[in-house]
Amino acid sequence: MERANGKSEARFPFADSIRRLALCTLIFTATCIPAVTPNELDPRELARDVVVTRTAHGVPHILAHDFASAGYAIAYVQCEDYGAQVVNSLLRARGEMGKYFGRDSMRSDFAGHLAYQRAQEVYGDVDDDARDVYEGFAAGVNRYIELHRGEFPPGFRPNFTGYDVLAKDVEVPPTNQASRFAPPTGVAPHADPNDGSNAWAFAPSRVTSGHAVLLRNPHLAWTAGYYEAHIIIPGLLNFYGDLRIGGPFTVVGGFNPYLGWATTNNDPILWQLYSLETDAADSMRYVLDGKTHALSKQTVVAEFKTATGMGKDSVVLYRTSLGPVVKRTRTTLYVMKAANDMEYRGGEQFLRMMRSGTLDEWKAAMRMRARINSSFTYADVDGNIYYVWNASLPSLPHPPTGDSMPIPVRETTDAWTHLVPYDSLPQFLNPPWGYIHNENDAPYYTNMFQPLDPRGYPPYFPPPHLGLRSQLAISLIHNNRKMSLEEIITLKHSYRMLLAERIGDELIAAVRASHPTGEVARGLEVLEQWDRTAAPDSRGGVLFDTWWRRYDVRGDSSFAVLWDPAQPLTTPRGLRNPARAAVVFGRAVTDVIQRYGSVDVAWGDVHRVRRGDVDVPVGGCASDEGCFRVLTYAPAADGKLVATGSDGWILAVEFADEPRAFSILAYGESPHPYSPWYSDQAAMFARGELKPVLWNLDDIRRDGGRTYRPGSDAKYEP
Repeated sequence: MERANGKSEARFPFADSIRRLALCTLIFTATCIPAVTPNELDPRELARDVVVTRTAHGVPHILAHDFASAGYAIAYVQCEDYGAQVVNSLLRARGEMGKYFGRDSMRSDFAGHLAYQRAQEVYGDVDDDARDVYEGFAAGVNRYIELHRGEFPPGFRPNFTGYDVLAKDVEVPPTNQASRFAPPTGVAPHADPNDGSNAWAFAPSRVTSGHAVLLRNPHLAWTAGYYEAHIIIPGLLNFYGDLRIGGPFTVVGGFNPYLGWATTNNDPILWQLYSLETDAADSMRYVLDGKTHALSKQTVVAEFKTATGMGKDSVVLYRTSLGPVVKRTRTTLYVMKAANDMEYRGGEQFLRMMRSGTLDEWKAAMRMRARINSSFTYADVDGNIYYVWNASLPSLPHPPTGDSMPIPVRETTDAWTHLVPYDSLPQFLNPPWGYIHNENDAPYYTNMFQPLDPRGYPPYFPPPHLGLRSQLAISLIHNNRKMSLEEIITLKHSYRMLLAERIGDELIAAVRASHPTGEVARGLEVLEQWDRTAAPDSRGGVLFDTWWRRYDVRGDSSFAVLWDPAQPLTTPRGLRNPARAAVVFGRAVTDVIQRYGSVDVAWGDVHRVRRGDVDVPVGGCASDEGCFRVLTYAPAADGKLVATGSDGWILAVEFADEPRAFSILAYGESPHPYSPWYSDQAAMFARGELKPVLWNLDDIRRDGGRTYRPGSDAKYEP
């Protein structure tokens, strides 16, 4: 894979609820005979073509002969750590959870049947290399089941194929029929502020080594199934990153020798609800463009296990040329037109991205538009840093409407007909002062030296917003200071709590004005001496956090000044109701003393990482409190708060001649307490440490981990 002239070669009560849910998936296509069937690969031959080395923390480094054997090994090592979860993901994709586990497990089965049918229909259209990975993955799961019968029910032989693995990548857009037609309540659903991600990229001008740096830091529950792995197919692929459990291409982020990327969730408008008139003479026809058209009809059948055998349930689904019907009346059809309607090329796109060697190649893969959402932050060995607010975004000919306001369509052009071009999406390439950041907020402030004007985008693009977590990130990197990779990692672990910096002085003034006595006066002293961080040894943070959870009952309305795009880095701020804040503070003091015995309890005495034999203090707070090191906690039986999600998977890479990287997976490679890789990274994570990523084969072999051929009958011989 030598590069010449700056170019690269190709591099790398159940029936009703089930029926309602089925009507909520509502995406189907006409039944047809598959043009291409998956190859049935011999797992023993695949095992001979691949070697896995598990390094010290259980990270599998896969050295494969081709894409099929790589897919096989990915599946097998995932099964070694997450066996039943991997298998269930394929049963769900096939629509057979009810068949094996009963009616109460079949919630997704109708959607699964539709995805599986789609996979059959389009299988021949999938790129050969991606298809090889799908077929190898199926063979790896089958081989694991064959060799580990005791982990599965007697007689369990699902015999997965490439169809099942591709079906996992088929987008069956969910809708909620009840919410679509319920009257508006005026209350928006409240998303968990801790679900999100951080991503940074730094140009060579900002790094002491003169090489670009990328930081990836998703925030999800510690049961989300991130899985760290390294895949090498000599001459074809060399990629290190995260593979979500259950498939070979699910939400991949990471790096190859030339480039890497990180994803951060965004929330584009991917669909619209339309209404069509039915033909007055025939309710099975609808009117569009001055003509009547027949509804397509499909019956979907799913089986479920019973005490005496098997039962069946079915739904009848209807479809128009605009999309699936989500509700019918005598005169009207309500139709969802979705950008991700049965999209199946997500895995193929990711594989192309994983093999790209230049920014142009990577962007060409992105232009497939099969990855329907998520912002992408990118860096490469050529020194480029890049960001795109990515979305398969419909170009709407009308204002966007809410869930309960279908748009009448009489002509096809009344509905959206195409996507916003990729090059028209908000993006930054090598912006001033050499940094890019995103923490799930709107894209306009990705670089504060070159902000985008939201007025330059249609009204269905996201409105401007910059949360406290994003503002803290900007305060950390909006400068021209050069840093080493290690210093960037240290900066990422900042314990600052921006909310406390923004309103702490006013809270102190409000409490002081209330003339506190006794324990409340002591609490005020603690708050005055507090360093306004969520560091493990910091005293005062527990008190502030307890107060905020009592005081913040109305979200942003708790602030005197709400967030203002004219003051994006200094708002929100202040207390709207200082007197109430002081009263609530007194209650918080009582709470903290009753729960923890002292008003000045250290943050880490309360907030813990507990996994296996590990029980250690940890720093980090919630996103709405303005922490960049975001952690979600759950109460334990002893009253302590135990980390359960958000920050947990971190990857930082410097694109030198050979990538130099560090990573951590707080919850380890295995969910099983008996595994050596269950809790081995937990204490490191709590201390804010990352482990070196082993990249070249010499270092991998020197690590002294187990080397084997997965699922092979024969012992590995080097």
